[in-house]
Amino acid sequence: QVQLVESGGGLVQAGGSLRLSCAASGRTISSYVMGWFRQAPGKEREFVGAISWSGGSTYYADYADSVKGRFAISRDNAKNAVYLQMNSLKPEDTAVYYCAALTDRAIAVDPSFYTYWGQGTQVTVSS
Repeated sequence: QVQLVESGGGLVQAGGSLRLSCAASGRTISSYVMGWFRQAPGKEREFVGAISWSGGSTYYADYADSVKGRFAISRDNAKNAVYLQMNSLKPEDTAVYYCAALTDRAIAVDPSFYTYWGQGTQVTVSS
């Protein structure tokens, strides 16, 4: 079993930055794809981005109001942790952000492929 705990959320003004952390315990996540998702009130959980097990590849959501170019995912396998750096935040980025572990080496955008989930951390961006 893998336990994931997100931290670093909070209230920030539009244009600001936040860095979310996801600490894993119970098992090493060094061989897992790690993803970040978010869920705004009244909306479905959506893919933000993911990073390969080695950290050599990242993939970001490519939808309207995309995070691509503003967000960056990194990982430190020695610390069993994953990070989401969020810059140029917009009010529409307001959501609960979740990290998740996919016990495979192929990146997926569908949340159903991810086995382990954190409890989420709230990010609120004020205008």
